[in-house]
Amino acid sequence: MTTNDSGSAPKPPARDPWDLPDVSGLTVGVLGGTGPQGRGLAYRFARAGQKVVIGSRAADRAEAAAAELGHGVQGADNAECARRSDVVIVAVPWDGHARTLESLREELTGKLVVDCVNPLGFDKKGAYALKPEEGSAAEQAAALLPGSRVTAAFHHLSAVLLQDEGIEEIDTDVMVLGEARADTDIVQALASRIPGMRGIFAGRLRNAHQVESLVANLISVNRRYKAHAGLRTTDV
Repeated sequence: MTTNDSGSAPKPPARDPWDLPDVSGLTVGVLGGTGPQGRGLAYRFARAGQKVVIGSRAADRAEAAAAELGHGVQGADNAECARRSDVVIVAVPWDGHARTLESLREELTGKLVVDCVNPLGFDKKGAYALKPEEGSAAEQAAALLPGSRVTAAFHHLSAVLLQDEGIEEIDTDVMVLGEARADTDIVQALASRIPGMRGIFAGRLRNAHQVESLVANLISVNRRYKAHAGLRTTDV
């Protein structure tokens, strides 16, 4: 007796992992958008045609940075940035990570939050990974924002390359982690809006610590080879 003879429904075909949603109409907010990483991401997304709002603790500082970036980027204080955005990227310094998210819990409720913070320490031997009590910066964000959909991505990008107007493409992959496929698909699609980038699903948030920690290794690579190294995933 075949499966169909038994009355069971046929198994649906596997989804194409590269069949990603259209995200061109989403507004991307960047908390910490006046820092190097935040400015670089805001610039690349805006240059790709995405509507972008950068946030800072001081609205005037964000507005000034937005004017410098051009491409229609807007500036606001962090709370207003969160309210006006569909997807919010967290690019604040690690030492202000928890405090910033706690203060924006209400504004980030219902939002797709993308954490790209790398908990790092530095000493005479160079950079080294820190391990938050929750396991990673992304897991800390998820714990602090129970009403948000938290993902993790954009950890391994060079702020120097992101901000260089003379570079047309950023040749790198972006590891994307999260609990819901619909959310990680959106983040992958956003990453792929930037020429040269691909968003690659890399697991659940419980695996975020390894991804965040790898930045310490990339810093060592960059110092030794005077480079701005990124990552490429082979055979995908």
